[in-house]
Amino acid sequence: MESNGKSIRLDNVPVDYQTAPVLWGEPGTNGQHSFYQLIHQGTKLIPIDFIGFWEPNHAVGDHHAKLLANVFAQAEALAFGSENKEEPYRNFEGNRPSNIIMIKKLTPYTLGSLIAMYEHKIFVEGVIWNIDSFDQWGVELGKKLATTILDEFNQIPR
Repeated sequence: MESNGKSIRLDNVPVDYQTAPVLWGEPGTNGQHSFYQLIHQGTKLIPIDFIGFWEPNHAVGDHHAKLLANVFAQAEALAFGSENKEEPYRNFEGNRPSNIIMIKKLTPYTLGSLIAMYEHKIFVEGVIWNIDSFDQWGVELGKKLATTILDEFNQIPR
């Protein structure tokens, strides 16, 4: 995939705005116990995409319906929040952006479509932010340093 997250624009002027979101994810409800709390009540607004499939690729009993219900419930909670005057730590502001992308079934075609959509999103962000989405100088620096460190490791007697 392309790489945004640059600190210099195409005209060599430093940027004073964020040029890439932090991306991560988890299948099913696994994210609830790792990063959903941050999304619901954290101090930084984090847009989220929920991707769901109407038809599972394997028999899962009623588990699939529960997962789909959770997609819609989490998006609703992010949108509308919940107020609790007695316990302020249980307040959820709401008004936190999310998208629900529902696909009939996961197939090679739909997976390819998702990848193409997110690739195009990165490209468009780069155009808007006036940065080069196709270079990876930070990655190149890491590879160069890793080569040097590997050489040093190989010199350590074992």
